[in-house]
Amino acid sequence: MFGKESKKAGENTVAERNVIGKNTKITGEIVSEGDFRIDGTIEGNIVTNGRVIIGGSGFVNGKVECTNADVEGKFSGELLVANTLTVKSSANINGDVVIGKLSVEPGAAFNATCAMKGAVKELNKNEQGLKEKTA
Repeated sequence: MFGKESKKAGENTVAERNVIGKNTKITGEIVSEGDFRIDGTIEGNIVTNGRVIIGGSGFVNGKVECTNADVEGKFSGELLVANTLTVKSSANINGDVVIGKLSVEPGAAFNATCAMKGAVKELNKNEQGLKEKTA
């Protein structure tokens, strides 16, 4: 009754938190289900279903695919965020960005091509609704 958790087969209820320290440099590809906080340097790709946080001293050069992202440091490459990208005032982003939602604080350097995939889906739904009503 108490202390027991019901789990479906293959379901993991523990959220992983991965931290890349300030004096750490990683080159290669990282795949995980958990969150990442990057205060060091990563040259390569990160794929996760969690949140990616690039700290003030963090730098990522490569491709990042995640659910949500907060950028305080530097990013260069391709950033694919399924939900919300939050760009802090100290951030410096260069490259290509595809997101669901975007939040940019004043003072941030955002030098990227940006596509909002969620807006396209909503427009298509609205257009279909208008066609159905007028037909």
